[in-house]
Amino acid sequence: MLRRLALCLLPVLGCSGVIEGPRSISTEEAEAVGVSGLRRLTRVELEATLGDLVGESQPLARTLLPPDPTDPFDNDYRLQLASTTLVDSLEELARQAAERTVADPARRAKVLPCMPTGAADATCFRLFVRTFGRQALRRPLTDDEVERFMPLHALGVEAGAFDTALTLGLRAFLQHPEFIYRVELGVPTAQAGVQQLSGYHRATRLSYLMVGSTPPDWLLDQAGAGELSSRDGVRGAAQRLLDDPRSRNQVERFHALWLGYHRLPHAAALTAAMQAESDALVERVVFDRSADYLALFTATDTFIDATLAQHYGLTGTGAQPAWTPYGSAPRKGLLSHGSVLSQGVKFADSSPTQRGIFIRNRLFCQEIPPPPAGVNVDEQPTSTSPCKKSRYSAHASVGGCKGCHDAIDPIGFGLERYDRQGRYRTTDDGLPQCAIDGEGTVDGTTFNGPTGLADALIASGQFEECITTQVFRYASGRREEARDLAFIRRVSKQFVAGDRRFLDLLVELVSDDAFAFRRDEEAL
Repeated sequence: MLRRLALCLLPVLGCSGVIEGPRSISTEEAEAVGVSGLRRLTRVELEATLGDLVGESQPLARTLLPPDPTDPFDNDYRLQLASTTLVDSLEELARQAAERTVADPARRAKVLPCMPTGAADATCFRLFVRTFGRQALRRPLTDDEVERFMPLHALGVEAGAFDTALTLGLRAFLQHPEFIYRVELGVPTAQAGVQQLSGYHRATRLSYLMVGSTPPDWLLDQAGAGELSSRDGVRGAAQRLLDDPRSRNQVERFHALWLGYHRLPHAAALTAAMQAESDALVERVVFDRSADYLALFTATDTFIDATLAQHYGLTGTGAQPAWTPYGSAPRKGLLSHGSVLSQGVKFADSSPTQRGIFIRNRLFCQEIPPPPAGVNVDEQPTSTSPCKKSRYSAHASVGGCKGCHDAIDPIGFGLERYDRQGRYRTTDDGLPQCAIDGEGTVDGTTFNGPTGLADALIASGQFEECITTQVFRYASGRREEARDLAFIRRVSKQFVAGDRRFLDLLVELVSDDAFAFRRDEEAL
């Protein structure tokens, strides 16, 4: 019933109230504008948004909605498939969130800007629709749109309770396509297929990238006043968002998704300790010190508790987590963290092949093609030797497998002295006769362990453009295409010129003109 009524209430998708007049854009500028599709809020974004809008503290999205696909990020709109299960789950989420909000006096006051005189108070209901609608849809509602919600008020009058109308109104908004999806229609420009985004669209892009949630009121105010129509205006708004404490969680989440440690296959305590270690390093380099981003890979100390110190074979400083020097231990920076070394596991052990693919994909942005048809990737390497390196080398020398394995296995062999939980070892697990030398190569550079790999990565000169590419993917909700490369390279050069400060990279990306436009997918 309510779902059908909500559909009847739909305004024209993408209507954004006051829209600035389209400005001119050159053919060259238009060529750098990428496509932008219909992006659904991820479960994490949806929970953050519900927390900001209605004070919801329960993990309703993670409890009710199917998991978001990750590759490695969880917001790629081309992987977001709709289903009956998803629609039903969203309806249940809206029902629970609405009913819990109205039942809680503090949360009810948060969404209701007036004190209703009774069930028939249409003025107060209209004010609720207008104010909450602006927050939920991330733009102002027109008078006609407000009136489309009034049948819900009539149902409340019939029931003799204003809270009935309020609950129905909340349920309608929390299922609204413009709440669930980030709709960007924009205003056509003189360049075919290129749309100029309104200030409200840009505010939404900024907020979900920087703090992972819906735009705050001050940002919507700036959008409405046209203050996001200039590069300086966007830069100022971005800097203010980065001063919000939520930006720290957002940056940490980007890194956890990028490097795969948002979930780990370990016991809860070990997983939490590893994630806290990596989060602490990211926060120190990016926020506390605003340091050269490469310091993430060259740090000579780490934030660990006694359990993780013992796990790594380091001398802990006490029961509480603390910054602990690596000393003579063969570790340095993020690549030596258990959270990262836990990636590339197969057959209950580290896999040189999978680790090599991981490093190529995530740190060099080099896509490794899938194996040839008919190859059983789950078949364990076999040889007469019990030692892993011999077995993998024998497998990699077979026919069409050799080319790809030559590009990836030597990287993984360079990390073999660290097991699937990041513990140091000198022999294969359970095979003391199989010594591990830890020697690896990447693009002709020999290295040993994560410290050597970090040095090789930095020396390659490829990393800065790769991290810019990864940020672009996260910000755009899709993989890059040929027309995006000029934009990525331009921002990457600015990143290097600015001493590789990660927050500056974010600001440069969102303040670029390409961020203010979108291209229709069908125009490609």
